[in-house]
Amino acid sequence: MTELRQRMVNDMIVRGMAEKTRTSYTQAVAGLAKFYRRSPDQITHEDVQAYLLYLIQERKLAWSTCNIAVHGLRFFFHVTLQHDAVAFTIPGPRQRSKLPEILSREEVQRLLAAARDGQPRALLMTTYAAGLRVSEAVHLKVTDLDATRQTIRVEQGKGAIDRYTVLPPSLVTALRAYWRRARPAGWLFPARKGDHPLTVWCAQHAFYDAKRRAQIRKRGGIHSLRHCFATHLLEAGVDLPTIQRLLGHRSLQTTSRYLHLAEVAGIAPGSPLDLLAIPRPSSPSA
Repeated sequence: MTELRQRMVNDMIVRGMAEKTRTSYTQAVAGLAKFYRRSPDQITHEDVQAYLLYLIQERKLAWSTCNIAVHGLRFFFHVTLQHDAVAFTIPGPRQRSKLPEILSREEVQRLLAAARDGQPRALLMTTYAAGLRVSEAVHLKVTDLDATRQTIRVEQGKGAIDRYTVLPPSLVTALRAYWRRARPAGWLFPARKGDHPLTVWCAQHAFYDAKRRAQIRKRGGIHSLRHCFATHLLEAGVDLPTIQRLLGHRSLQTTSRYLHLAEVAGIAPGSPLDLLAIPRPSSPSA
C-alpha cells in the first residue's frame, strides 16, 4: 500500500467510515490513477471532471456507481490532499428510484412458513421482526440478544453506528428452538465451518428459495423484509421517530418514505404486538 493510499485510509478510519465505504472510495481513486497512469495527487480537478464524464459516456456505468466515485474523489482531494475548493459533479439520475414492492403481513407469514427449517427460517424471521439490513443480520452474535429486555444490539451498522432494535417474544421462542438444534456459539448464523458468519449471498439465497416455495411473485430481495418491517409498523400506528431509531436512520426524511408506501399498501392497521407476533409455522414439504 502506497503512503498516499494509507493516508486516505487513515483519514477515513478516524472519521468512523464503514469498511465498505473505505473500499469503494479507495477503488475510485485507484481507478482515476490507472486511467491517467500517474499518481492521483498529480491529477488536476479538470482531469477528474473529464474522467467522470468518461465513466458516464464511454463506460456507461450506472449513476449510483458514478456517484460513489464522485464522493470518493471529493474526499481524497478535499480531506487527504486538503484542497480548498472541490466541485466534482455529475448529472442527476434520469429517473427516481422505483419504490419497493411491499409484502403484506399475510405474504410475510407465508414466506416464513415456506422457508426451510432451521437456520434459513430463523434468519428470515430475525431479519423481518427486527428490521435488519442483511449485513446486520448475518453479523449478529449470540451475545447481541437480550431476551429479558427484548432487544437486539446491532453493532456497527451502516455508518459505523451501534443501535438497539426489538426482539419480540415470538422471535425469542423461535430463536431458542433454533439454538437448541444448531448450538451456535459465537455467530448467531454461522457459515458451515462455524468460524465466520453466513455470507450475504447465502442469506439472499434463503430468501429467494422461500419466496419461490411460497409462490410470491413480487420483486425484491431479502432487503424487502426491512421495508416490510417499517411499513407494517407504520400501518400499525407506530410513530416515525420510533421507526427511525429502530432502523438506524440518521435522517427522519429517509424514514418518511414509508409514509407513502403505507398509503399505497392500504392494509388495515393492527397492534404492533400482533404485527411482530409471527406464528410458529409448520414445516412445508420439500
